[in-house]
Amino acid sequence: MPNPQRAAFAHHYGPVALVAGASEGIGAAFARQLAAAGLHLVLVARRAHPLEVLADELREAHGVDVRTLPCDLGEEAAADAIIEACRGSEIGLLVYNAAASSVGRFLDTPVATHLRAVHVNARGPVLLAHALSGPMAQRGRGGIVLMSSLTAFQGTPFVASYGATKAFNLVLAEGLWSELNERGVDVLACCAGATLTPGYERATPPGAEPRFAPKPQDPAEVAREALAALGRRPLVITGRGNRIASFVMRRIFSRRLAVVTMGREMRKRYD
Repeated sequence: MPNPQRAAFAHHYGPVALVAGASEGIGAAFARQLAAAGLHLVLVARRAHPLEVLADELREAHGVDVRTLPCDLGEEAAADAIIEACRGSEIGLLVYNAAASSVGRFLDTPVATHLRAVHVNARGPVLLAHALSGPMAQRGRGGIVLMSSLTAFQGTPFVASYGATKAFNLVLAEGLWSELNERGVDVLACCAGATLTPGYERATPPGAEPRFAPKPQDPAEVAREALAALGRRPLVITGRGNRIASFVMRRIFSRRLAVVTMGREMRKRYD
């Protein structure tokens, strides 16, 4: 990011960014790019050690202040604890990347697992966006990025609850984009496809990648496209292949055919 653009970005979205789900993958990529843009950081994730390793890396590389908050956003009081810990900090950007996901048939998965996805993926963004966007609106500047998914656009068997929570994030972000834009706060839903994160690699058996699906993206590409789109539009689908696939699924296929197609691909991979 050139210096004039970096200064403008840091002014509008700084001085501190909060990244939820920052320990690895897309969240860590956001943290690295925001630190390179000169923002101080609050990093949130369940595991303390990866957060500390990342924080040390960013302090050393970019000279920014980095705080770590290990907590589980599936816990009832987690969001309140984060908000309290950030009291007194001027959070200018919220990136909500934290997600709970499991792959399996709906009835074979414990209901507690489905409810955890709702708590982490839907309840968490509402609580943090509501608490942090108020001060942003008062200052007349700020931003919110909610990570969604290509599964948000149609029902997806084997990840039905996860996809439903990502649809929630998409619609929430679009509504907030319209509401908060007039107050100087930019909101973006980032719909990523398959991404080469440790979570993706853990969940995808060897040889199970779909033959005709877009290639998985690098996390840094996803974060870079999202930050470039922030303030320009309410939604970004990252990756050219993902945009083409999404266009076909949403504009050419019927909704029924889109669900059937996703079900066929998921069964090939996981059943």
